[in-house]
Amino acid sequence: MDINRLADDIIGGKRLDRNDDVNSLLGCGTDELCKAADRIRKALCGSRADLCSIINGRSGRCPENCKFCAQSAHNHTGAAEYGFLGEDEILRECRYNEERGVHRFSIVTAGRTLSGEDFEKALSAYRLLSSECKIKLCASHGLLTAEQFRQLRKCGVTRYHCNIETSRRFFPEICTTHTFDDKLACIGRAQECGLEVCSGGIIGMGETWEDRLDMALTLSELGIKSVPINALRPINGTPLAGSEPITEEDILRTAALFRFILPDAYVRLAAGRIIMDNSGERAFRSGANAAITGDMLTTSGNSISADLEMLTGLGFDVGVQELSQHTMQVGRH
Repeated sequence: MDINRLADDIIGGKRLDRNDDVNSLLGCGTDELCKAADRIRKALCGSRADLCSIINGRSGRCPENCKFCAQSAHNHTGAAEYGFLGEDEILRECRYNEERGVHRFSIVTAGRTLSGEDFEKALSAYRLLSSECKIKLCASHGLLTAEQFRQLRKCGVTRYHCNIETSRRFFPEICTTHTFDDKLACIGRAQECGLEVCSGGIIGMGETWEDRLDMALTLSELGIKSVPINALRPINGTPLAGSEPITEEDILRTAALFRFILPDAYVRLAAGRIIMDNSGERAFRSGANAAITGDMLTTSGNSISADLEMLTGLGFDVGVQELSQHTMQVGRH
């Protein structure tokens, strides 16, 4: 395959789908693939970088049996367990990230879904954040209903996070308490209610390269524009504790492949950056243009200021984004 000609075609408007022989991408050398992917990123996404941060709003005791997760009740990891955080703590963390130049902030909760009193607490927290802060708000609360998505949107949330995790083929190998179709249905409901969706997955769980390509194709078919790539960090007490650690080259190749299949998306480095040199600097020259950051996170391994300095040094624009039209209209409903 002439990878540079394919990159030119994608820049010119071609989009890879299941009718294309995407497996041929696997035969390209890593350096050549990454350079071509970065050329696509520059041409179609420009120099804009996007940084988001999260707060763990409710931790532990999740009834789902995801093999990678420290917070699953099926696993025995000693992860912290607590109920929904107070609004003051959430607001304090949101302001902290906004003041340091982070573009998006999300509350993340463990569990299959969020309902009852805890969901009402989440809505109240988002109303407070949208009134006190200008940072864009995201949410990650499991498999919600359409009505819940409508309520989140009215409270200022603009993007919902729901990872598909892997390919349809491999999904039953990592979780059996919910299905791949449950994930797709949740994403569809969020989109139908006017929310953007952030969705990606985890690499290094035992899946094949074909599974990774299939995941990227599925995300492309769903129209996803924010795609987190997590590198598995094997956790003691989970079924994947003994997994062989993924290499930096594999992460780089994955980021590049995703850029070819999702050429105008934010390809977002998430968990596992700590295993890469300078928290993924090479990946930002291989097609990636977004990341999860935060001084309180352990999955990133990099502080907000260090990420901003690195990205600026690589020529990225990290200025705070303007508020979306929807965010400016919060409170008018």
